[in-house]
Amino acid sequence: MNPSHAQDEHEVPAQPVAETPVDYMAHIKGMSFFDPHIHMTSRTTDDYQAMADAGIVALIEPAFWLGQPRTGLATFKDYYASLVGWERFRSSQFGIKHYCTIGLNSREANNEALAEEVMELLPLFAYKEGVVGIGEIGFDDQTTAEEKFYRAQLELAKEAHLPVQIHTPHRNKKEGTERSMAIALEHGLDPGMVIVDHNNEETVKSVLDGGFWAAFTIYPFTKMGNERMVEVVRQYGPERIMVNSAADWGISDPLAVPKTAALMVMRGISPEAIRLVTYQNAIDAFAQSGQINVADFATPMVIDQSEKFNGNTILRGGQQPRRDQQSLFIK
Repeated sequence: MNPSHAQDEHEVPAQPVAETPVDYMAHIKGMSFFDPHIHMTSRTTDDYQAMADAGIVALIEPAFWLGQPRTGLATFKDYYASLVGWERFRSSQFGIKHYCTIGLNSREANNEALAEEVMELLPLFAYKEGVVGIGEIGFDDQTTAEEKFYRAQLELAKEAHLPVQIHTPHRNKKEGTERSMAIALEHGLDPGMVIVDHNNEETVKSVLDGGFWAAFTIYPFTKMGNERMVEVVRQYGPERIMVNSAADWGISDPLAVPKTAALMVMRGISPEAIRLVTYQNAIDAFAQSGQINVADFATPMVIDQSEKFNGNTILRGGQQPRRDQQSLFIK
């Protein structure tokens, strides 16, 4: 199991079932999508092409754990630089506007000596072009060190006037979510500037009741499936709710947002509700950074894949990215 996406407590993994192939693209023709949480550093050019084909016009890439511990400050510096540099360029080569959030992930906050050094580094990146928030930050094992650096990064967000993107823990999720929100309020953050991510049916009501944004990750086996997501929107409506993929180096789906939109169409959710949870709400939440201009992705980009970034292009030997379509359902 992917250790960064451990199964939430009390959840039983869905068993694979045979499904009738569905041309989900036909249901979302002409629609635009914004994925506010996806780790493109872990994805391929094929993924970018498929995302563009499916109508994804913009995305946010949060700083996160890469699968093994980083051992020195320079590795964090290079990683953050790639989020505001190479990855931003790579995304543009497929007509997708790339933004990011910058932060120290909760898993890595437990190396306190290194975390202290990272905290000195973060302000150098928080004010760069394309940075729309501090994130993803919060709790994993809910340790004292995690809380210490979560609080420090909330203060950085306040100083930079940036939204906060909270990672809620996979274990003791409800407790961790409540704790995360309480600490944010204690630090004087406006709930409207805080996006609480990785919600499920257990946490959504308290997040919305508190005035926070509720983000849901459609991630196979370990988080929400898109059939469950349809029912959440049916029950709670679309206000302050957004859908993301959190696709990364694990078994995940970079097309989770458009596939969820297609399923919502098929299940009778209104077009306006679908637009809000798969596009507009993410814009409204993160545009508070002052970094998002909808005009940047409201019209198609002019793409020239011969362009270079530090002397490098996305092309290899004249090869073109492969187009890929997959199953509609995300279990």
